[in-house]
Amino acid sequence: MPIVSIDGKQYSVAAGTRLVNAIEDNDVHIGHRCGGKAKCASCRVVFVSGEPLTATTAEHAKLGEKGFLGVARLSCQIVVEHDMTVIPQMTLESIPDWTDTGPRCLDNVEPEAVFVPISTL
Repeated sequence: MPIVSIDGKQYSVAAGTRLVNAIEDNDVHIGHRCGGKAKCASCRVVFVSGEPLTATTAEHAKLGEKGFLGVARLSCQIVVEHDMTVIPQMTLESIPDWTDTGPRCLDNVEPEAVFVPISTL
């Protein structure tokens, strides 16, 4: 099982789990205001290690629109397949006016995931 590390804590995660769900399932209240559809960027993470070499076209488009290309990634568009260390950028605790993080994300990446090597985007 891959290990996802957040804030110095390590969590075993089933391979194939969406990163946003892996983070939330381990009691880190990461934002996912759009429900994991790559529309809001509230699920942004910064990778310390283990950043995937692929991205969905939806993630690339949203990160470009928001000015986060090369800075952060959308955890709703990433599937955990190997060990990674991340820093969530927006959490329930860090946004004073949030009363929840958003609706639970489905198990599968949406919109329909087309993973492309980052080097080609």
